[in-house]
Amino acid sequence: MTDSSNRGIKTVLHPVSDLATAKAMYTALLGVAPQTDSSYYVGFEIEGQQIGLVPAGGPQGMTSPVAYWHVPDIEAKLAAVTAAGATVKEATHDVGGGRLVATVVDPDGNVLGLLQDR
Repeated sequence: MTDSSNRGIKTVLHPVSDLATAKAMYTALLGVAPQTDSSYYVGFEIEGQQIGLVPAGGPQGMTSPVAYWHVPDIEAKLAAVTAAGATVKEATHDVGGGRLVATVVDPDGNVLGLLQDR
């Protein structure tokens, strides 16, 4: 039996052109204040779901929302999906607190995120 408690899509990042306006709209939509509120990222948590707002698509140049699959071993998963046809868009890197992220592009051009917590 495998432990799937930390797997699945739990984080979705949205590129936004106006962070203040997006923050107000998502606060109204979600009914809660942001958990993280900075000039480069605004994050909400709703029942274990992370919703993030990234101004101008951030350094990764996001142009549409990206869903992040939470995985127990990001390097093993990255190797598996690239062997199956994905290409690396953004290599694994630490975004703070030991949280590792990477993005890949599937054969149809969809961007998918991988996320491993410490």
